[in-house]
Formats: sequence, C-alpha cells, structure tokens
Amino acid sequence: MQKIGLGIILLLMMLTVPFITMAKTELPSHVVNIEKQNNFTNVDEGESKVEPNKEVKNLLEDTDEQIENPVLIKLLNETSIKPTPFSFGYRGSVFLGRWPLSYKSKEKEISWQFQKINQNELNNVSGDKTGTLFYNQLEEKKVTGGLATKVDNPDQIKQLMLAKAREKGELPMAFSYTLGKDTKLSNTYDVPVKKNGILSAYASAVNEKGEVRYGDVYVELKGTKKNLEIKNVTTDKVAAWIVIPDHLSFSFELK
Repeated sequence: MQKIGLGIILLLMMLTVPFITMAKTELPSHVVNIEKQNNFTNVDEGESKVEPNKEVKNLLEDTDEQIENPVLIKLLNETSIKPTPFSFGYRGSVFLGRWPLSYKSKEKEISWQFQKINQNELNNVSGDKTGTLFYNQLEEKKVTGGLATKVDNPDQIKQLMLAKAREKGELPMAFSYTLGKDTKLSNTYDVPVKKNGILSAYASAVNEKGEVRYGDVYVELKGTKKNLEIKNVTTDKVAAWIVIPDHLSFSFELK
C-alpha cells in the first residue's frame, strides 16, 4: 500500500480560495480519480447531438442567429412545411414557439470541495502503535448538480451548458453520478498513538456561468422560398453546478 506518512493534507480552498478558475486544468495532489475503483457503474448522460438535414442546414446558415439547441434542430428536421410550385406571391408565417437558441460560456470555476460525501475515522488515542486509515465509502452516495438560476426550458438549458462544458474534454462532466458503497482506495494515512485520525472525502464540481439567447422562431414562406426567422431575441444570464464524476478531494486531519 502507498504510504502518505504523518503529514496532514490541508485543504483551505473553501476557506480562503474556494474556487479555482479553469484554464488548463491540473489536478491538485489531494484529488484522486476513483473511476476504476467505483463500485457503482454510472451510465454516461451523453450529449443529444442532432445533425440538421440538408434543408435545415441551409435554413440555419441563412439566419443571423446561431442555433445550437438539439431539441429545436430535431423539430426543424421533422417539420414539413413546404411552399408549392404554384405559390407565386404567397406569403405566410408559421410560429414554432419561443426557444433557447444557444449558450455562451463566460466563466468556469472548480470547487474541489463541492459536497462532503464520506468520512472515515480511526481513534488511536489508546493504541500502542501507529494505526492506518484509508478511504472506504460507507454508504452509496448520489452527487447531483443543477441549475443555480431559474430559467425557462431548464432541461434544454442544461443540455446546452453541459455540451459547452465538455468541449475541452479535460475532465468528465455530468449533472449527477453515484458513488458505490464500499468503494475503496489503497492509499493509507498514518495515525500515531494518542491521536484521532479523520479522513474526509469531497465530490468536485464546476460552477459554470454564461448567457442563454432566447428567440421566437418562425418559418417564413415567401412565394416558393422558405426561410427561418428569429424575432424578439433576448439574453439571460444563467449559472449551474456541473459535477465532475469520480474525482474526489481528500482532507486528512489529526486531533
């Protein structure tokens, strides 16, 4: 087993520097990837990637607004509104509703101590030799993130934000995952005689902040042509906690 020794790993992020702004992410020494050790098999939420068909792709290219919402793109793929060859001079408009169009990320910050998920303790006050303590997940634990602001179409907003957060691919991202009971690590922490050792484990998460653009979506028919029109565009600020699956932060304390 790997020995950590008698040193105490002090985690002051939540007291003095609660977040680390994300640039190129490097894991701190007290953060461990436990994906292989996790006893619970998590299913990747995945991204709802919807490719526009040829007709919809042309419509999207002709509009000034960037449309990333996969639910809206799917609707456009399935919408069959076509002018007829005999519709010269005809003008019409079909309202498809008000939709989240796109999301632009403004800021990402990591909290390595997003949520405490486990505590192991070894009381060696009355012992006659150095004891060892290691991480053992005592109970199954589901770690959940979510939107931190109230918005319309929250599920679609979460899809857009998760897709942006995953673009760099440096860390896994999800809105929830589960740690299985009895998940263990081989790293050990020495607990001297007359001491009480406490090993705390924390789930990590990203605080994602940005802006969502909303708009009223119309299919405009002008003679034999069909266009996509976006009207009444607004921008709303939004924030969310997106968890980092299987990345635990550890704090070891001697008392």
